[in-house]
Amino acid sequence: MAPVVRVLSASLLVESVVCVTAQHRDMLDSVLDIFGIKPDFDLNIMTAGQNLAEITTKALNGLMDVISRCAPDLVLVHGDTTTTMAASLAAYYSRVRLGHVEAGLRTHNKYAPFPEEVNRRIAGVAADLHFAPTEMAKANLLAENVADGHIFVTGNTAIDAIDGMVKPDYHFKADALNKLDFKAKRIIAMTAHRRENHGKPLEDICKAVLAIKRDFGDVEVVYPVHPSPVVLENARKILAGADGIHLIDPVDIVDMHNLLSRSHLVLTDSGGLQEEAPHHNVPVVVLRQVTERPEGLEAGCLVLGGDDTDSVYNAVKKLLTNKNLHTSMAEAKNPFGDGCASQRILKAILEYFRK
Repeated sequence: MAPVVRVLSASLLVESVVCVTAQHRDMLDSVLDIFGIKPDFDLNIMTAGQNLAEITTKALNGLMDVISRCAPDLVLVHGDTTTTMAASLAAYYSRVRLGHVEAGLRTHNKYAPFPEEVNRRIAGVAADLHFAPTEMAKANLLAENVADGHIFVTGNTAIDAIDGMVKPDYHFKADALNKLDFKAKRIIAMTAHRRENHGKPLEDICKAVLAIKRDFGDVEVVYPVHPSPVVLENARKILAGADGIHLIDPVDIVDMHNLLSRSHLVLTDSGGLQEEAPHHNVPVVVLRQVTERPEGLEAGCLVLGGDDTDSVYNAVKKLLTNKNLHTSMAEAKNPFGDGCASQRILKAILEYFRK
């Protein structure tokens, strides 16, 4: 959302008010600092061990209060989808127009990704303006009877945010990354934290990574581990101490993109990295059985690796042994945006209010 905030703030026709829920305090603060954003409202809802119901209710109550105080003409939602859903309900309950950034992503399986699929559908029902990143996302919205005139294909704002981050002489803030030999080793950047992968799926994924490292001596794996206690426990139990596997603390967005740009491939169950890694010409193995970003599969920059040991191992092995496949995925055109999504969103908002 940072590039959208930047574009709105620069417009003389818009007064923008920024509200964050801060359900992940540390991870949020580094992004706010990097982009120079000072929120007008910070709900600071994070508490240890909070569940989805607690996040939703605290965010909903806080956002209702913010909307009441600001009386906005439009609420824009994006970010983690639980915040998106709570803000959508708050706007609807307040009878305020709603714009949904990154609208129309669907797997048509309400438990995968969980809880994102249903959160996005709820936002889609409440929204007045739908900023779809791709034509495929627009088609999903049209199939749900959203009026064509209320859908704007913009590209994804995450691609806007990457501009200027990667530098050839970059020095990582996370010192463990400065010690990697990107020339002599094939570096695999990995993230895995999704709720539907908690438990056995994450254990199986970690076992596959262990087997890959065992069978490919020139590979090293970098895994910035999500702070969720469930994720930390699984990752450490299986991967801690393994030679060539680096479990590190979460890194900020600039470190992450410089890591991605230097990696041989990416393993992830994240949504955003499915869009961002192809921007760096790095093949992605998606650690899920389905993805709400099928454009990447169609374009050839993503493959589904599943969430069991054999399927993940085989998907990664294929990319490590088949140079032609790796090259074709690395050279595939990123279908998720060209860096101008935020400008298109501003233009669509102004046109909507002119009408």
